[in-house]
Amino acid sequence: MATSAATCSRTSLVSGSSSSSSSSSEVETLRIKRVLSTKLYFDVPLSKVPLIYSSSYDIAFFGIEKLHPFDSSKWGRICQFLIKDGVLERKWIVEPLEASKDDLLVVHSEAYLKSLKSSLKVSIIMEVPPVALLPNCVVQQKALYPFRKQVGGTILAAKLAKERGWAINVGGGFHHCCAEKGGGFCAYADISICIHFAFIQLNISRVMIIDLDAHQGNGHEMDFSKDGRVYILDVYNPEIYPHDLEARNYIDQKVEVVTGTTTDVYLERLDKALKVAGSMFDPELVVYNAGTDILDGDPLGGLKVSPDGVISRDEKVFRFAKDKKIPLVMVTSGGYMMSSARVIADSIVNLRKKHLINLEIPK
Repeated sequence: MATSAATCSRTSLVSGSSSSSSSSSEVETLRIKRVLSTKLYFDVPLSKVPLIYSSSYDIAFFGIEKLHPFDSSKWGRICQFLIKDGVLERKWIVEPLEASKDDLLVVHSEAYLKSLKSSLKVSIIMEVPPVALLPNCVVQQKALYPFRKQVGGTILAAKLAKERGWAINVGGGFHHCCAEKGGGFCAYADISICIHFAFIQLNISRVMIIDLDAHQGNGHEMDFSKDGRVYILDVYNPEIYPHDLEARNYIDQKVEVVTGTTTDVYLERLDKALKVAGSMFDPELVVYNAGTDILDGDPLGGLKVSPDGVISRDEKVFRFAKDKKIPLVMVTSGGYMMSSARVIADSIVNLRKKHLINLEIPK
């Protein structure tokens, strides 16, 4: 999920504390307090499946969003396809809550969140210059509120995954945002926040991030640069955004796939990577960033993976987690063609067909 060149500056996860005198223990105490007081973790009845979406995810304001290549109605169209295909009913979908300021402060600083009150700042993050001309109240409602709902979805997905074995947030995957900086259409670090919630609320101590978006996940890489509890497998095209050389130092398992990489080569390298990852780290949770910008024809990804290749990729990751009995959270991340929504829906149908997920409601 990205387009232009920007990098995350290295920072610790400051949890909103701006005082340099705060000790790390005080910061962690505040983080724990915030996580334990959240409203984002709520009990989901068995009449719902662990698929999370809200109509609020979709971004639309005066057509300006069309100036960015990202399909900002992708999330809703995925669910529409699944309902039309007869594998999902709207009433089965879980609607998340919006991440509050305290939720966001689990990773982000007060200064960073305050900076989002500048429409110019948000326009740079979203890579849509006309956003800078809009009143910030409009930007908050039309752009940042949808992002905060998606953050709430990613966070809730971890709880659901632990309870049911898997969960899919139809949105999320803002992997270019770190504690102190957004970019590449990513305003909040939902993956990092989700993991910290899991550490505290779910008694999870080891998390593997499998980032298969075409772009390097420099945001979470910076956030967990010094945290041995998180193992990062990142398969990305090094020739495209974000060119974050520093963040690459913090990838535990780096697999670079250059422009033009075909389906067979991609899947072969993924098979090897998953085998290595499974031998190197024993996670209690997998967070899978399933960007579809690896598709052949994507204007930003540069790779040549077929729709069937994306479906096979997702199946391999879900099978990896299921074989090891590891709960898995999937987020959809980048993808810059209108066909992405259909491919994601087809992949979810395939996961159901292969019994890797269950979309049936108990009678």
